[in-house]
Amino acid sequence: MKKLALFILMLGLCVCPVFADYSDNQIEISNIINSFKIKNGEIGKTVRVGIGNQNFSSYLWDKVSIYATGEFEIYNNKTYIKTFDSNSKINIYMVGKIFVLKDSEDNVVAKVSGPIIFKTDYGLIGIKDLKRAGKDALYRGQIELVCPKEGYFHIVNSLNVEEYLKGVVPNEMPVHFGLEALKAQAVAARNYVLSPRVKANPNYDVVDSVASQVYFGANTEKDLSNLAVEETNGIVGIYDWDLILALYSSTAGGYTESYENAFSDPYTKEFPAKSKPYLTGVPDYEHFGVLDTEDAAEEFYASKPKSFDNKSSYYRWEREWSIDELQQEVQNHIAAQSAAGFVHPAVYKGEIIDKITGLKVIRRGVSGKIMQIEIQTGATHYTVEKELVIRRLFTVHGKALPSANFVIKEERDENGELSKVKIYGGGYGHGVGMSQFGAGYMATHLHKSFEDILKHYYKGVTIATEPFYIVSKSPDNTKTQTFYSKSGTGVLVVDNKYKFDYVDLTVNGIYEAIKLNKKERINRIDLSQYLQNGRNTVTFTYPPYTNIKGGLRMYIELAGNDEYAVNR
Repeated sequence: MKKLALFILMLGLCVCPVFADYSDNQIEISNIINSFKIKNGEIGKTVRVGIGNQNFSSYLWDKVSIYATGEFEIYNNKTYIKTFDSNSKINIYMVGKIFVLKDSEDNVVAKVSGPIIFKTDYGLIGIKDLKRAGKDALYRGQIELVCPKEGYFHIVNSLNVEEYLKGVVPNEMPVHFGLEALKAQAVAARNYVLSPRVKANPNYDVVDSVASQVYFGANTEKDLSNLAVEETNGIVGIYDWDLILALYSSTAGGYTESYENAFSDPYTKEFPAKSKPYLTGVPDYEHFGVLDTEDAAEEFYASKPKSFDNKSSYYRWEREWSIDELQQEVQNHIAAQSAAGFVHPAVYKGEIIDKITGLKVIRRGVSGKIMQIEIQTGATHYTVEKELVIRRLFTVHGKALPSANFVIKEERDENGELSKVKIYGGGYGHGVGMSQFGAGYMATHLHKSFEDILKHYYKGVTIATEPFYIVSKSPDNTKTQTFYSKSGTGVLVVDNKYKFDYVDLTVNGIYEAIKLNKKERINRIDLSQYLQNGRNTVTFTYPPYTNIKGGLRMYIELAGNDEYAVNR
């Protein structure tokens, strides 16, 4: 891994949101965590979240009313404008590229170019008439209004990552799934937001909908999910020193899929993508076997074997079309799906395909997920690949299929012509990585810890703090990490490539010079004697008075990468 200065982390691409599909429309990498702040004496990362309208159809606003539950301040960029009490409401609209701010009595407060910033130390900031999960939209952190083009602005919620996660976890996973499942969700969501990706917009990093992760703000927080965030504070999943791409979906259907069998390469767009060793398809129970043949897939998805996902309403499902319905649904969507490059030969807008005479599965993944399917017509056979394209092509009343894990049953008339198609399927979403219903079952019925859940779905991962570098040059010669250890145990893992003698640590206020073994590249130091149950703060300092050129790469391991096997 390349050497980087402090705060530049070598991380992998991340996860998809619950009940949504992972988007691989990545073109370039840009770290979404682009600012740091000191809060209560510790360093925290901030994330910028674009706030959408009521149905998330647009992130451009032409007017808005902002208020707060306590006293709040307004700034034009860094210039203070005025302080208002909790009974005040500020109405904002634009004239060209100028923000016009008026108070509740229609008095002009300011006419400025922005960005406009709303801050409060005494409550939450609200957006009038915007609802999230049926409640008033209230947000921690600050609200910023940024003008991207004349007459319109973006609403951006800028806040600490841990506070952001409290507005994500209960909206990505039902709270009744239990604390350990919620902890697993918190870690996966943390991986998502801390990982580098293409920013959703130059003015914000992610959005508040399923296009990123569902974030509904402070008014939707729940005590149990907040506890899950707090008790996984600073904890991520890593593999080979990088943050994992912690994909997750609602329901795997009893068997997760390998990454490469579901996704195309986010840059080259080639399908299948390159494999990710920690995103390997796994069955809930080993006796399921590999489902990459038609017989194995049919036996599995046309039945309902016991699995971790049994309680999901999407564990098994059925769909059917008459031949006329199938013809219409495919015709309605094949040109749009061709545009993505996964239909061969491509069908262009306005082009009419010939009558469908049959469907044939060409290739399946380990979970039985269809990777390639052939649409047979009198004139041409079309090969369709990639799970999301398949789901969006074979719609029912315009609605995409829950997953691409299905088997096909054709009915033919007395002339041998196709008359009806019925499919038997399982799962909801792409099925790669953690199954949320599966996590809930493991937590509540198998009494597994969040570490166990993560290690089941993400093979060979380490549960740890974020890997980082310290180097000699200030300010990158020191690093503070705050994290939660439920047992007061942890192992400092140090890549001592440059043969340092020691590294300075201050653990929960206690200073120690930790001696390193120069003969071994990777040093593992037990920190249990210094750590406490619960929240810990560790500051790492580059060794003073050394002439060694180079740096130290480190993280604190909280659960190792031993293979976890569910009791079968």
